[in-house]
Amino acid sequence: MEIPAIPNLIYYAIPFFILTILIEIIVDAREKTKRYTTKDTVTSITMGLGNVFLGLLSKMLVFAVFIYIYDHFRIFDIPFHWWAWILLLFADDLSYYAFHRVSHTSRFFWASHVVHHSSQHYNLSTALRQTWTGSFMSFVFWLWLPLLGFHPVMILAQMSISLIYQYWIHTERIKKMPPWFEAIFNTPSHHRVHHATNPQYLDRNHAGIFIFWDKWFGSFEPEVETPRYGLVKNIKSYNPLYVAFHEWGALFKDVFKTNTSLKKRVAYFSKPPGWRHDDTGLVSEDLRKAWEQQKKISTPSVNEHINTVNCKKE
Repeated sequence: MEIPAIPNLIYYAIPFFILTILIEIIVDAREKTKRYTTKDTVTSITMGLGNVFLGLLSKMLVFAVFIYIYDHFRIFDIPFHWWAWILLLFADDLSYYAFHRVSHTSRFFWASHVVHHSSQHYNLSTALRQTWTGSFMSFVFWLWLPLLGFHPVMILAQMSISLIYQYWIHTERIKKMPPWFEAIFNTPSHHRVHHATNPQYLDRNHAGIFIFWDKWFGSFEPEVETPRYGLVKNIKSYNPLYVAFHEWGALFKDVFKTNTSLKKRVAYFSKPPGWRHDDTGLVSEDLRKAWEQQKKISTPSVNEHINTVNCKKE
């Protein structure tokens, strides 16, 4: 099978990223909306440049693994035909959804993914705030694709297409897309929810391109109130090295310095962020349940509201 040469699409998209960020910065300065700050933006861009540089190494390693699986274990011979690209679009996006959801429920993967959520601002530069370590391990969620018979060149190209798509959804400039688009695709509105720390928004909307994965697997949440961006416990540093590795340091500190059993030490890798071996920690579900309980207490029931209205009438 003749393999077409497919360029690294991310590199070709970089000029577009820079241009659109500059435009958004200029508009933000004129309108004084303060969606950008110098330190935050420089940190995001630095993280993005580091990700691209390290990506040269990680992509070689990932490609080698994909090629080995494809050459020795593939089940089918899937050609470079148009219908194969359509199948790959959905298969890749499902892989991304699985990876993204696990990155919020396993602290091992969160230690890398936390970088992308560390900004308290939401703008196009936030899309560039990418991990320096995640690409060396996240590929495991895509291993089934070369096994199925998709060529590694196709897989890496589609992964780049997915990342490029997700760039434009990191903005507050676009409020809502047409209803039919919102129902099918990931949009700025859906992704603002994902980046928010409001209790009802935590660990929701993990989609890459298609939002229906979240709707099918019970992780969808609509944008109903103004999002608060960042982390549940925000970091107070713009140092790229700290941003990249602070959670890894905290994770290994919990694993090796905590006085508990080996089983509970190891559990720090698989349990969600916030989990503690002594049950003193709070994970996203705990915060959501507390919010739901508080909402029930503070919001009068329908019957109470009706009785109040009737009493006023009398």
